[in-house]
Formats: sequence, C-alpha cells, structure tokens
Amino acid sequence: MRRNRWRIILIIGVVALSIWALYPPSEKIHLGLDLLGGMQLLLEVDATRLPEGVSLPDAVDRALMVIRNRIDQFGVREPLVQRQGENWIVVQLPGIKDPQRAIDIIGRTALLEFKLVDEEGNVAEAQSDTSGIPYGDEILYGTDGKPYLLKKEVLLTGAALASARVELGEFGAPHIGLEFNPDGAKKFARITRKNIGKRLAIILDNRVHSAPVIKDEITGGRAQITGRFTIEEANDLAIVLKAGALPAPVRIIENRTVGPSLGEDSIRKGLFASILGLVLVVVFMFVYYGLSGLIADFAVLLNIVILMGAMAGFGATLTLPGIAGIILTVGMSVDANVLIFERIREEIRNGKGPWAAIAAGYSRAFPAIFDSNLTTLITALLLFQFGTGPVKGFAVTLSLGILISMFTAIVVTRVIFDESIPRDAQKLSI
Repeated sequence: MRRNRWRIILIIGVVALSIWALYPPSEKIHLGLDLLGGMQLLLEVDATRLPEGVSLPDAVDRALMVIRNRIDQFGVREPLVQRQGENWIVVQLPGIKDPQRAIDIIGRTALLEFKLVDEEGNVAEAQSDTSGIPYGDEILYGTDGKPYLLKKEVLLTGAALASARVELGEFGAPHIGLEFNPDGAKKFARITRKNIGKRLAIILDNRVHSAPVIKDEITGGRAQITGRFTIEEANDLAIVLKAGALPAPVRIIENRTVGPSLGEDSIRKGLFASILGLVLVVVFMFVYYGLSGLIADFAVLLNIVILMGAMAGFGATLTLPGIAGIILTVGMSVDANVLIFERIREEIRNGKGPWAAIAAGYSRAFPAIFDSNLTTLITALLLFQFGTGPVKGFAVTLSLGILISMFTAIVVTRVIFDESIPRDAQKLSI
C-alpha cells in the first residue's frame, strides 16, 4: 500500500477532477453542429471590391475578426469561425434558432459614413440627367426611397465608434445611440462646429438613415441613428456597428442547415454504437481473461470518464467524429491491456509466480505500448495542425484519448493488481 500511495492519490484526484469538470453534463459537454443541429456557412470575401491599399490576406483577417465579434454578441454557443483557403471563411453556428437573422448579421457590410447634404444642388434635375450632378456630389437613397444629393467627401466613418446601443425615444420608439472614441468625438465636434445650419447625412451601407440639421456644435461625442426600427432590427444594427464594418462585401457560397432531429438521430446512433462496442469489449475481456479482464474493463470505464472530463475542462466540442475518436480510444486502451496480459501469461508459462509475472509483463509490454501510442499521437497532432472542422474535433478527442488510455492501462490496472493480488498468491485469473 505504501508503495502505491501516491499513485492511488493521483488516480483518485484525476477521477474526482474529471467528475467535477463534467458535472452537470448537459452544461459542460458542448455539442457540435452535426449533433446539436444548426447552420454552416461558407463565405467568400469579394476580392474585386477591396479598399485601396488593402491586401486580400489582410481583408480576410479583418473579416474573420469582425464576424467573430458579431457572432459573440449574437450569443451563439460554441461557434466556429475559421479561414479556409485564400479568401474563404467557414462559419458554424450550432443550435442557431433563427438562421436568416444570423445570415443578415454576418453578411452585412455595415459601412457607416457621415456626409453633408448638398443644399444648393437640385435632386430632381440630377436624377433626370446624371450629367446634372454637381462635381463632387452623388445621389444616395434613404431607407424610405427618398433621394438625397450628398457631398462625396466622407467626414467620419464607423471606425471612430466606441460603442453602439439600442435606446428608446420619448414615445418608446427605438433608435441606435452612437458613442465616438476620443479622437472621433473631437472630429465630430469639429464637423458640427463648421457646418451649423447644414444637414449631416448618416449613411449605412449606402442607405441614408437620417439627415438632421446641425443646430449647434456637438461636443459630447454622441449621435443617433433614427428610423422605423423594431427592437430586434435596432439590436441587430447595434451589433454590426459595434463589431465594426467588413473590409469588403462577403458572398455566401454555401449554406447548409442541419435540423435538430438529424442531430438527435446522430446522437442516438452514436450512443448506441458506443454502448454496444463497450458491452462487447467488457464481455470479451471477461470471457478471455477472467478476473483480470474485469480489471481492464474497469480501466476502460475510467478512461471514458476521464476523457469526457478532460473534454469538458478544455471546452472541446463533441462531434460525430469525436464520438468515433472515443470509440477508437476504447479500442486502444483494451489493446494495451491485451499486450500486457499476453506478456503476463507468457511469464507464467515460463514458470514465474503471479507477482513476478505481473512485474515482468508490464515492464516488457511498455515499449510496444509506448511506441504504438506515440505514432498514433503524432498522426493525431498532424490531423489537428492541418485539418479543419470535424477532422480537428476527431484529432483532439484522439490525442486526449491516447494519453488517458496509457494512464489507465499502465498505471490504474497496475495499482489494482498490486493491491488485490496477495504476494504469496499461487494462481492468477488471466
């Protein structure tokens, strides 16, 4: 007992920590898109509409950051946003309830601009004859279809925003309250000071939302976007403004939706396969190796508990390939025990007693177990490094499973043998 004291403490500590990390399972185990249902989008950054001086890699990196920020504020649990290829972005949203709303939030460019209205020009004439548009002007339309003749010069953009939030007006109508950062507040104060009496158009994605008259210098660094918004529309607009504008438009190349019923079916089939495989392994090990097989079965159960606890602790997402990784881990754990038990049998046939045979069996089986697990671990790490999506999920599960299966097969079973087999035992059920 004294010899194994620290090993026993280690085993109890690891198991207790795993159970603590895993409880309650419904909150700690995050299910992936294929199990929970949801939506997957493949987006393409439009390389033909990049701002001047911005490279495609920089634009994709910026788009990744903006989309992540928007999704984080949207409140999706365990989303996946990652680059794929040169200008593609993969977005996975498990458990999403309103896919169309998510698409609108993700794909909106959200380019916020402030421009002066040209009060001297004639909008009607400019509309009827484009040659009548004064130099330096352009025509943009409001959300209600009303035309505006605006100066092309952009006085301020959404890059100067510090925050955007939904506020309620006097009569309960929602609007978006804008707050500028210190530099933006100074610019906004200067713009309003120089243009008192003129109209300042607030434009979002080339649509004029409002064009109020500047009555006085605004020094508080605040502005409002008004319009006929519902609370949800105002909230979505605040989300995209807060997250920032996309550097270029994005196109949806693929939109794949997985229904909750399909996810439930996958979970049911995955659980059935896992339980069936586990039962067959338990029965085989007991029939073939007797009581020693039960020790291996106990180690396999601990393996699963510790693996699930580790996944919960690291915040890993469980997917169908992840379940396959768990099943493979169970097989590898049993494989290690088979190597050990066959070595022990060989030592017993050579005339050694149970204790000596156990010690020699573990010692001689270890190099083969270590080498086989090491090569598999290297493969799993390569899959994680170069794989995407579900392949990475499989690699994470497999990597954790390899390390844990070595711990349970080599440390846990050895401690059980040491503590349950008397030193003067003449026979071993194996």
